[in-house]
Formats: sequence, C-alpha cells, structure tokens
Amino acid sequence: MKLLRAWALRLGGLFSKRGRENEFSAEIESHLQMQIEDNLRSGMSAEEARRAALVKLGGLEQTRQAYRERATLPFMESLRMDLRFAARQMVKNPAFALTAVAVLALGMGASVAIFAFVDATLLKPLPYWKPNRLVGATESVAGIPRANLSVDDLRDWRSRNDVFSSLDVYNQRGYMLPTREGTQIVAGARVTDGFFKTLGVTPVVGRDFYKGEDLSSSPRAVMLSYAAWQKFFGGRPDIAGQGVTLSGDSYTIVGVLPRDFLFALAGTPLFWTALHPEGQCDLRRSCHSLVGVARLKDGVDVAKAKAEMKAIAAALEQQYPDSNRGQGAIVDPLREVIVGEVRPLLLLLLTGAALLLVIACVNVSSLLLVRSESRRREIAVRGALGASHVRLVRQFVTESFVLVILGSVMGLGLGALLLRLLLGFITKDIMEYTPYLVGLGIDWRSVGFVAVLAVISLVLFSLAPTLRFTLSSEIRDDLAEGGRTAASNTWRRFAANLVIVELAIAVVLLAAAGLLGKSFYRLLHVDIGFQSDHLATVQVALPSNYSTDAQKVQLTRQIVSRLEALPGVKSVGLTSRIPVTSNGNTTWIRIVGHPYNGEHNETNEREVSAQYFQTLQAPLIKGRFFTDAEDASKPNVIIINEALAKKYFPGEDPIGKQMGDNQLTPKSITQVIGVVSNVKEGSLDEETWPAVYYPFNQSPDDFFILFVRTTQAEELILPTLISTIHRVDPAIATFDEATMNQRVNTSPTAYLHSTSAWLIGGFAVLALVLGVVGLYGVIAYSVSQRTREIGVRMALGAQRAAVYQLIMSEAGWLTGIGIVAGLACAIGVAVLMRKLLFGVQAWDVSTLAGVSALLALAALLASYLPARRAASVNPVDALRAE
Repeated sequence: MKLLRAWALRLGGLFSKRGRENEFSAEIESHLQMQIEDNLRSGMSAEEARRAALVKLGGLEQTRQAYRERATLPFMESLRMDLRFAARQMVKNPAFALTAVAVLALGMGASVAIFAFVDATLLKPLPYWKPNRLVGATESVAGIPRANLSVDDLRDWRSRNDVFSSLDVYNQRGYMLPTREGTQIVAGARVTDGFFKTLGVTPVVGRDFYKGEDLSSSPRAVMLSYAAWQKFFGGRPDIAGQGVTLSGDSYTIVGVLPRDFLFALAGTPLFWTALHPEGQCDLRRSCHSLVGVARLKDGVDVAKAKAEMKAIAAALEQQYPDSNRGQGAIVDPLREVIVGEVRPLLLLLLTGAALLLVIACVNVSSLLLVRSESRRREIAVRGALGASHVRLVRQFVTESFVLVILGSVMGLGLGALLLRLLLGFITKDIMEYTPYLVGLGIDWRSVGFVAVLAVISLVLFSLAPTLRFTLSSEIRDDLAEGGRTAASNTWRRFAANLVIVELAIAVVLLAAAGLLGKSFYRLLHVDIGFQSDHLATVQVALPSNYSTDAQKVQLTRQIVSRLEALPGVKSVGLTSRIPVTSNGNTTWIRIVGHPYNGEHNETNEREVSAQYFQTLQAPLIKGRFFTDAEDASKPNVIIINEALAKKYFPGEDPIGKQMGDNQLTPKSITQVIGVVSNVKEGSLDEETWPAVYYPFNQSPDDFFILFVRTTQAEELILPTLISTIHRVDPAIATFDEATMNQRVNTSPTAYLHSTSAWLIGGFAVLALVLGVVGLYGVIAYSVSQRTREIGVRMALGAQRAAVYQLIMSEAGWLTGIGIVAGLACAIGVAVLMRKLLFGVQAWDVSTLAGVSALLALAALLASYLPARRAASVNPVDALRAE
C-alpha cells in the first residue's frame, strides 16, 4: 500500500507541478530560515549565517531537484522535458524542421500510397473460403499460355482427375435487359452449378444453383449481384423465384450474391446465369470458350495438380487428335492468375517508392548530422556539466521521435491524397477487372506499415548524431571556439557518402523512368495497320426479334445507310471484334492443296462489312475488298492479312486459293479474294497474328462494332450516332461508344506502360530534386568548414577561379561516383523489369547517357552557389573569425 501511495503521489506530481513547486519553495524557505536563525543565535553574522545554512542544505537548486524526483516519476519528468526541449528546438529552427518533416512526409506518403495498392492486390487474402486452395485450371496452347476449355474437355477433366475436390468454369457474356429507359446491355457471366460452392460463397438471399441446373435440359436460372438487385429490382426481399428476361430468354432468379462478392477474372457481372450449353460452340469439343477454377484436395499441391492435368490433356490429345492437338493444361494459384501482369508493375512501383523513401531518410539524416555539428559546443557544455552519454542519446532520440511523428502523420495524409489521385487515373474499363481496388483507402494495415517505417526512421535519425558524439571524446576541442577537429572531417566524409547513395538512387529511378517513357513512346508509335484518327466506334446489340440472317443483314444495311447520310461522315464499317484489344476468337484453317499433318493452324477470325477496311483506311495489298452484295446466296469468300499470306503462302500468290476447316468440309471451303495490311488485332505489344476476314453478310451476328470515319472531331459525333441508331429501332442496344484513339491510348497494354512511366517518372523527379538538394547541403557544409582554409589560400594569392575549381572538383567527384554506381545498378534494375519494357534494351545507351547528363548538369548548378560563396570569402574576415 505504501508503495502504491508513493507511486500515486508521484503520478499526481506530474499533473500538479505548479502547486507542488510552490509547496517545495515554501518548505525550503522555512527550513532555510530556521537554520539561519540557529546560526544567528550561535553568534554568526547575517551573511555568514545564510551561507552556512545554504551549505548545510546542499544548495537550493539541488534540493528542489531532489524534491521533484521524490514527487514525480523521474523518467517521465525528464521525457516531458526532452519533448519540450525538442519542440523548442524545432520552433527555433523552423527552416530545418519544415524541410526535414516535408522530405520525410514526401517519402512516407509515396510509400504508403503504393503499399495500399500492393496490399490490396498481392498481400490481402482472397475473399473466399480457404483461398490458398483455389487454383486457375484451364487449357494452354502455343501463343496463348492460358487458353480456354471446351464443354467436352471439362467433362473429361472432371471425371479423370484425382487432384481437385471440385472443378468449375465461367465465361463472360453480355445480356440485353429490357428496362423502362430502354434496352440496356448488362455485364454477365455463365457458370457451372458448383462455381460459387467452389469459391465458398453463399447467397444472402435465396439459394445457390442446384446440381444439374447448368444443363441444357434444365430451366434457365440466374443469380443476381448485389448491385443488380438494388439497381434493377429495388432490393426486393422476395426476389427469389421472380422472372427476368435476358437477351430474349426467360430466367428464374434463384438468389442474390453478397454485397462484397467480387471475382476479378470475370470483371463485374451483374447477372450470373447457369451455364446451359447451347449453340454450335458449346456443343463442339474443338470450340474453347470456358475458363476453369478448381479447389485442390487436401494434401495436393499445385505442382502435383499441374502434372496430373498435363497428363490428362496429353491423353485427350491422343484420343481426339482432330480437336485437341496441341491442347495442354496449366494450373496456377488463383491469386497469380488474378494479378497477372500487374504484379511486375506493382513491385516496380513499390521499389521506386522505397528508393524515394531511402533518399528522403538519407536527406533527413544528413540534415540532422549537419545540425548536430552546429550544436557541438552545446553538447560539449552539457557533457562537461555532467550529462551522461545515455542522457544525451535520449535527447537525440526524443528530437528524432518528434520529427518522425510529425513526418508520419503528414505522410499518412499525403498518402491518402496520392491514393485518391492514383485511383482517379484508373479507367472504367481497367476498374472492371480490378474490383478489389474499389473503395481503396488508408486502413489499419497502411497505418501499421507507416508505423514500421517510423520505427526504422527513428533508429536511422537517432544513429547519426548519437555516433557523432558518443564515439568522440574530443570535448575540449569542441569547447574550443570554432575548433575544426579530425572528427569534423570524418563526419563530413560520412555525409558525402550519403550523398553518393542519394545520387546513385536518383540515377536508378531516372534511368527506369527514361526506359519506361521510351517504351511507352514506341508502343504508341507501333504500326497498327490503319489510321486511328477521325474514327468513332460504338458497340451494337440487336434485339432478339431479329432472328434470321436475312433480318440481321437488312437491319445492319439500314443502320449503315442512315449513318452514312449524316453530315461529316465519310464511310461506315462494322466488325465482330475491336482491333488493338487482344488476339483471340480464333479459327483453325487448312489450305486446299497444301500438305497437312493434322496440325492446328490457328488464326484470328473476324467478320467485317464491305466498307470496313476502307473506313479504317487499311491498305489493300492484293485482290479486292468485299462487296455488300456478297451474302449467304453468293460463294464463300475471305480476305487474309499479310501475316497469313507470308506464313501459309510463301512464294505464292494467295489470290484465288481456297481454304477451309481441318476436315475441309464443303460448307467451310472459301476462296481468297484479297490481302490487306496487318491490322493490329492484338494488343500493342503483341506479335501480329495471321488473320482471316469473313463477309459479315455471309455470317451475320446480333452483336457487332460500328466504325465511322468522320471529317470532324470524332468525339463530337458520338451522341449523334447513338440517336440515329435508336431512330432505326429503339430496341437496339448501344454501348461503350468511344473514339479509336481513346481505345488505343487507354488499352490495357498502353495503360500499363503509361502508368509505370508516369509514376516512376514522378519518383525520379523527386529523387533528382532531393539528391541535388543533398549535394548542395554537403558542399555548403564543406565550404563552411573550410572557410579558414579558403581564406588562407586567397591571402596567399589564390584566384577566385582556383577556389571555384576547388569546390566544384569536390562536387564533381561525388557526382561522378554517384553516377557510375547508379548506372551499374540501373542496368541491373532494368534487366529485372524487362517485362515492362517494349522495344528498348536494359542498357539503352541514349537513355543512360541522357540520365547521366541531366544529373551532372543539375549537380553542377547545385554546386555553383556554395562555390560562388566560397570564392567571395574575404581573407581578412575569414582569418579574423578564426
């Protein structure tokens, strides 16, 4: 109890200091007066009596301090004093404080913003039951590492494997949904009946699909996303069992998925329908349109599953050589499949942010080191008066603590702003495939990340001044006025080494930004085979009442005719797939009269209208284009691209040659009537594949993309195109209207390269500025330390040019070493990020030379000011100061 009471009194003393100080003073004065009176009665004079009383008491200040320590917790009291002293020091030196806090906040802000992306994408567990047991399982063919499954192959994979507890598939599909505002195209997906069970997702309303509900013999069933439930059905609790019409077919709503459910690989479907195989594709083993997701059995790892599925694919290839030739298998962790090509970008950005943080920490450490040099006399005096090394170290740690806390808080705020800015750059199309980024913000994990950075920073910032003064015993030298000791030179060299590190990191970031920027430039200047300017596009879906091919052809002719009559429209074409997206929607071809050994000659397949290539302004190499009269009543004809002509007709004239499917069935035989230039069907960084183009009128579809060549700004005509199409038939659905330049510039490949270039470029600019500022600080500090030397040199006749050379040569050595070290590291980093480069080598000479020249020029400018100040030193004033 006595111990508790004593601690309570001490804690109370922390919060009633003024009252206790008054009590201490009154009590001390009472004791002092009593002793003085005793001394006076013994015959001492008044002055002697007071002096003797003070000696016996032990000194007023020492006595007060003893009372304070008995009434409070000494550590807490001294910590409070240290914090107050640190705050006063920062107020006393606002330029230092603001600079250090701002630099630290900048590094932490960039790091926490990028960490939030990395955390959401790479670190957080997937929102499914036992996500580490989920894998992506699908087929693989040459040129397409992750290809699709067919329905027949899915059945065989399920029956033959012993590694999966479940295997389900999905594919994306758009549906036409009648609404009060008109027909809308809504994102959807088809899945097998166990898809959500495999993921471990339970509906919040209604039920999951029954077993067998995905068969073509079962009634059509659909599950709603939470967003679709709210948007189209008002969140009705009795929605299960209600009907909905999708693309003219009636579906029964069986359930609603949770609000936070997402499956990035399928985008953001609003309607999830049971697979219900139908149509030519689903019923053919050779038609691959499904993607697999599986759950591993207990005790089975990914490697074992991959080996078994490859064995099954090889067996199917032997059993079905016509349809499964070259069809392999691939099994990867589901997270790896979801992240895909984003992983290298995120790791690169995180590395860039980390390097920027290192530069920031180096800069702040240099500032603290320089500042500690200016406080040598203060520290020496405190040491001479009895302050222990531990006490001095605690003061340094406290000052660094205040700095780190302010920098961390500001860094969190800056990180939140940067995060919002970065999210604003993500296009709608990209966000559909990264739904895990929706609502991304600073959470407790980000705060924890900043806390870790803060602890590391605190250690670094406390280390430099601590080592400077605890390892040096030259207190008398420090007490000497303006003493320049060997220790000063040692720490000046240490600061110079820190600047070399800064400059080397700046070179790495500048080189990375230069290579990425050059890659992006070359990517946007890839020959896409047509003129993308003045080209407007809009996707169109026909209502289900246009069921026959003749009706579809007639309607598309009417739409094209109306659009061609608009002012400013030069020509109109249509295609089944937008160029510059991805290679896919392929077909297997066989050349009549050529040797054939069962191989799969895979090419891109597109259906296009008669005016499509003229609208694109894609050059005709040989032969002719389609005519609008070439419909199902005319002989089958095709146009091929140059890549197909070179690969399959080397040394031949392909015009007039015939080709068909693998079996050369009579219905598939077509005649080549033209060769066009290589229109870039795949993404910008992909190799141009062979492509075959069929007349749209011979195989019309209810979905297509219109291309309109205009004489005016293409973005201005888009609303007119939409209204004109709806005047033909209000039930026609139009969506995703955009200019072709917008599609090219915001394509996933271009977006990936542009984002990496801009962000790393931003880091590089900041690194350049911080590195140059650090160099300036070291050279300026060196000049201040060498003022006497410079004065002596000038007194002995040294010219200003010689002083300039002296200072600039020091800066030149630091810059040169930093650049050389940085170039070596930059080449290594560029090799690691080669997947993000396009048309540029890691050791691109022009980029590395430009980076070196830029940094050298910036360093020269940073060194000029202190060199000028040194050359302006008055020898008399310099010597007098010493």
